[in-house]
Amino acid sequence: MVSLDGHIILFLVMMIGFLCFFIKMFSLILKIRVSPMEDTPEIEAKSHEEVILDKTAEKKQETLDEVLSRHRKEISQLQKKEVEMKKAAARGSKAEQKAKKKQVEEEVSQLSAKLKEKQAKELAALGYNSGNGNEKSNLDSLVKAIAGVSVTSQPEHTKVSKAKQRRDKKAQQEVEREQRIQAEQSDIISDREIENEKLERKLKPLGLTVCEIKPDGHCLYRAVEDQLALLSGGSSPYTYQELREMVATYMRKHTSDFLPFFLSENLIGSDSDESPAQKFENYCKEVESTAIWGGQLELGALTHCLKKHIMIFSGSFPDVEMGKEYKPDDGTSLSNSSIMLSYHKHAFGLGEHYNSLVPT
Repeated sequence: MVSLDGHIILFLVMMIGFLCFFIKMFSLILKIRVSPMEDTPEIEAKSHEEVILDKTAEKKQETLDEVLSRHRKEISQLQKKEVEMKKAAARGSKAEQKAKKKQVEEEVSQLSAKLKEKQAKELAALGYNSGNGNEKSNLDSLVKAIAGVSVTSQPEHTKVSKAKQRRDKKAQQEVEREQRIQAEQSDIISDREIENEKLERKLKPLGLTVCEIKPDGHCLYRAVEDQLALLSGGSSPYTYQELREMVATYMRKHTSDFLPFFLSENLIGSDSDESPAQKFENYCKEVESTAIWGGQLELGALTHCLKKHIMIFSGSFPDVEMGKEYKPDDGTSLSNSSIMLSYHKHAFGLGEHYNSLVPT
């Protein structure tokens, strides 16, 4: 009996020893597992900081060309937003439309001012400042960027092709135009409102209203396309691109009718050795293959190509009538037979623009 009790005591002592050993091992395993988990937030925080630094570095690496390209996209997006807002405001009663229209003008004014301020700060951060002594070199960089040409320095002795000279000249004109627009930005909104109010007073007795056309350089041709669709009661017989090609073909066939006006509107520097005929041919190529704006010359060609009477109403200038020989003399309403357009000098803060006029 005594021997049995001794065995039992020995067994209990061994069990207690094993239990203590397992407890120590379990505690050690828990420490090993908990330690990496405690370090994880710190590692994640470091990774997050590294990502932010990487993104900041990428943003700092944006070149002048890239900034200018982004600025053009931002301006284009603002233009599209303005068109959408104006279309949305053209719903409801006349009183509601007028209130919405004023609200849109104010909102666009604020957005334009903010965008202008933001872009000016970004250009200043890259060293561009139209008021400092580096204006010439900065302007040259802007010209090349808009023309799609690298702004890296080129050997001075490299001969510049005539085609590149034309591209640079047009880019120069675009830059100067953009600078004028920015300089007059504070006056544009008020000028636009005045222009729109005058135009509205002209159109109201005629039962006409403005149909907004996309401001992408093709606005004249798109407006005529919209009018042709309206007159046909369905789709237009010509797309805006086909109208461009028709205009270029007509101007080539009737060079003597257009060349004098072309030369008076497009003064070329004396350093150009191209003949007037070649200059005019180059212009016709641009008309049919680029987004160059249309104006008086192109309207003159359109009225003969389409054999249509064209009326252009404006809130800034006297109305213009073209193709009087095609004007109906049978008492038919002009809005039922003529192409009716509106000309806007201060539209979208970008200068000249054409819209289509439709019945209210």
